Amino acid sequence: MTATAATTAATSAPRRRRRRGGYPTFRFVMIAFVVIAFLVPLLWMVLASFKSNVDIQDTSQPFKFAPILDNYANVFGNDTYLSFVFNSFWIAFWAVLISLVLGVPAAYAMSRFNMRKSALVVLLARIIPGISLLVPWYFIFANLGWVGSYGVMILSHMFILIPVSVYIMMSFFDSMPLELEEAGLVDGLTPIGAFWRILLPLSVPGIATAGILSFIFSWNNFMFALVLTGAHTKTLPVAVFDFVSYASIDWGAIMAASTIMTVPIIVVALFAQKYIVSGLTAGATKG
Repeated sequence: MTATAATTAATSAPRRRRRRGGYPTFRFVMIAFVVIAFLVPLLWMVLASFKSNVDIQDTSQPFKFAPILDNYANVFGNDTYLSFVFNSFWIAFWAVLISLVLGVPAAYAMSRFNMRKSALVVLLARIIPGISLLVPWYFIFANLGWVGSYGVMILSHMFILIPVSVYIMMSFFDSMPLELEEAGLVDGLTPIGAFWRILLPLSVPGIATAGILSFIFSWNNFMFALVLTGAHTKTLPVAVFDFVSYASIDWGAIMAASTIMTVPIIVVALFAQKYIVSGLTAGATKG
């Protein structure tokens, strides 16, 4: 190797490293910063769920305390708390299921027929602040006698979940080549048959992504549940406020209830992260 070639190779190697991986130290620092920013509040919540109210308010020794289970006993000692868990799951399940049934075919039609204006109309439902809809919704549903029922909560959550499903699945269908459908049509399938037999099985990662994110949004929804639920349909985000009274706040029980509400979402995200990543990046390229 000549001196010129060696010099060129030596100078191009750092450039290749920068193109491939950037600066490792900077990446490590930024990743550590993001992880700490997200994990510290969760860690504090979990630790506080094992503390007494006195220890929670004493910030001088955040990691030195005698763990107790009284907060969890207080939460599960409430006979209706498990029913709140069921309510959250039941509402989220049906809202996600119906949103996918309606959103996936709609996303396919908007993608294949280039219905971008219709897609913008669907997106407007996601952009509109939900709080601006609470008063008219409550007035309408109260006159219909639906306030406090599961149906009104499912409908209100679908208003948020259908745009999420449509936009995730539109990106997914945009990335699928038209040749797949054309091959199905040549083999004698109808357009609906090609969608049902070819595209739908291939879009399982996108459907899983839309379903998981929709479930998380529905599970964590507080505003609609605060106004539209009743005593027997209350969900977990609203049930947390049962530990807030006029005279005092049971911080330990609130932290325990919040931990119980957060654990299912973390478990779902951990086990389904490959679907989330593949589904969200499916529309990054076409062809």
